[in-house]
Amino acid sequence: MHPNRREFLAGLGSLVGPYTLLRKVKGKQEDKHQAAGGAVAAGRNSRIILLGTKGGPPLARSGRTNSSTLILINDVPFLVDCGYGVSRQLISAGIALDRLRYIFITHHHSDHNLEYGPLLYNAWVTPKPPKVDVYGPAGLEELTRAFFAYQKFDIDTRIVNEGMADLRTSVAIHEFEAAGVVMENDDVRVSSYRVRHPPVTQAYAYRFDAKDRSVVISGDTAYAPELAQFAKGAEVLVHEAMYVPAIDALVKRATNASRLREHIFASHTSTEDAGRIAAEAGTKTLVLSHLVPGDDPSITDEQWSEGARKYFKGRVLVGKDLLEV
Repeated sequence: MHPNRREFLAGLGSLVGPYTLLRKVKGKQEDKHQAAGGAVAAGRNSRIILLGTKGGPPLARSGRTNSSTLILINDVPFLVDCGYGVSRQLISAGIALDRLRYIFITHHHSDHNLEYGPLLYNAWVTPKPPKVDVYGPAGLEELTRAFFAYQKFDIDTRIVNEGMADLRTSVAIHEFEAAGVVMENDDVRVSSYRVRHPPVTQAYAYRFDAKDRSVVISGDTAYAPELAQFAKGAEVLVHEAMYVPAIDALVKRATNASRLREHIFASHTSTEDAGRIAAEAGTKTLVLSHLVPGDDPSITDEQWSEGARKYFKGRVLVGKDLLEV
């Protein structure tokens, strides 16, 4: 690769924040950051953009990409999950990679973290490599170190040949093993809540309480009535959803059909139950995302939403990649 690689990749954008690996998150994390440039939606200090809305491994027929949700608060990006395609989706949403400041991982299934390491790398090779704070459950530090080891030759070579800063010192890892406040600053308080996603025990929802509204991202979870309390009063609930009538057709494509079906029903939420959670939480808008099956274009928006509407009388949106809420 020629020395002008970083100029060539400028279009990829960038991430922000100093990155020193940390052990555990203890109490509130303070960061007095400067808001990045760019327009804020009229009347709002926060924006929600669904970058990827497909649940399951990254093999899609419908054009959906894997799980990732972007929340901009005072134009500062907060990224929840890094499914395959997230770098491209950020750019498609108009977010240069050097702007990204915070990453939150819900759990360590590949449709939520497969492009985590590559995203850090793609930001690093831009002209203004950022420093990023990353928050997530146990295993996050190991995942980060493993990616750095995987790309050690390339990283070391570019430091010597191109005079680049060390990527490994520009990422701060904040790992936790229990629910609670994971970070807080003048603009937002971010809390986590453990959800039901067997056999994964370290799986979390996140709540973002900004000045203008509160947003909850469910992560992957089976029906969890207690999640409604965590989401109480939030204006927007982005909840995973499966369309039950299509599950049998989905699993028939797999060699391990019975095992896969058992897993799906034990660890994901039907559209009906997502509606129940939204109603109990008293949220205004329910957004169905992490759709399972997310690669079946024959399922209409009405089919996706009808189950939720049986129990929830507020606004129901069916997630689509790059939809802004």
